[in-house]
Amino acid sequence: MDVIFSYAGIIASVWIVIGIYIASRFYPNYSHLKQFCSELGAFGSPTQKLSPVINNYPLGALLVVFGYYLIIAFQAHLPTVAIGVMVIVHGICTWVCGFFPMDADAYTQYPSKSCKIHSWSGLIMLASFIIAPLIVAFSSYYPLPLRVFSVVCVLGCFYFSYRLAKAFKIKTVPGLHQRLSYGFQILWLFVYSLCVVAKA
Repeated sequence: MDVIFSYAGIIASVWIVIGIYIASRFYPNYSHLKQFCSELGAFGSPTQKLSPVINNYPLGALLVVFGYYLIIAFQAHLPTVAIGVMVIVHGICTWVCGFFPMDADAYTQYPSKSCKIHSWSGLIMLASFIIAPLIVAFSSYYPLPLRVFSVVCVLGCFYFSYRLAKAFKIKTVPGLHQRLSYGFQILWLFVYSLCVVAKA
């Protein structure tokens, strides 16, 4: 069973891409360039009920399972255990983001309580998958290529998060930069998960 759990990270990495695409097909005129991924589950959106069911809830479960596997399988190596904790945190926050939708208007000046919870949870998600690759980067336990790759992913995430903030301010294509920023984190998870499966 533990070996099966080791594949959860790979499955989650692929699932999120497919899940967002499927949900967007049920949202008329949805723009991947201009709209955030969370707008698929926002209050009043055509996919408010559908998006969390096919995205947040199964993704959260996969991430929690993968984090649990890392903690149990590598309990003698504290850095990997810490990464497992970060993956579980990411998974739990994925659930929270699905349960507490953002507001329909991403630019509202007075966000609802649900939107504030959603935003804070998203920020914790971002932080968790910055900390996790940095742990890899500074741990000699991992092979050098993976450590370098982890640094590249963190830098890519930071760069496109910066571009996201600018795009959001001038209302251009924040959706594109959000996907690229989070894409580096998901790419890291996918490659890291492959390395874990190779060790299993």
